[in-house]
Amino acid sequence: MASILKVDTIQDQDGNNIINESGDTITIGASGDTITVPTGATISGALANTPAFFVTKSVFQGVATATDTKLTFDTEVYDTNNAFASSTFTVPSGQDGKYFISASVGCRNAGNIPSVQIFIRKNTSTQIAGNVRTHTYSSGTSQYQTNTINGCFSLSASDTIELYCYQDSGGTLEINAYASVEDTFFYGYKLIGA
Repeated sequence: MASILKVDTIQDQDGNNIINESGDTITIGASGDTITVPTGATISGALANTPAFFVTKSVFQGVATATDTKLTFDTEVYDTNNAFASSTFTVPSGQDGKYFISASVGCRNAGNIPSVQIFIRKNTSTQIAGNVRTHTYSSGTSQYQTNTINGCFSLSASDTIELYCYQDSGGTLEINAYASVEDTFFYGYKLIGA
């Protein structure tokens, strides 16, 4: 047999409000209280940083010179809402909000490393472009470079986010795909309270 307890306020033994409802506002705890969510508990709804995805590459990808090339990712580390496919994150229905999106792209080229840029595109339009060189080194006849980019986006249901790369070496540049060194990855998550 199910039971229903109807109250507006629950207090501790000292008379302090633990849970209080007034109108359409529910207050949990009071100023100075610590609210603990036990390890292993799952938070859902408005307090969850989901949808969230993190993807990597297991196959090298060629990027032709002087061409905007969409990067593909074949390994999903996680994809909470099944919202990422091959190259595109699509905002699920009912998940409008602010999202943090970030990427790192490692590349290699025989001889001198060229100018390499990566772009985050929302609905196929460039929103943020970056060519931050966080790491460049040589090995034998090749040079390697890692670029990073990130930003916050206001997204609505069905909006898409993709990652593009541009380089001007005069030849084809390879995007790294090392299982042991994840220098090429793409990730994002919905922000809480933004």
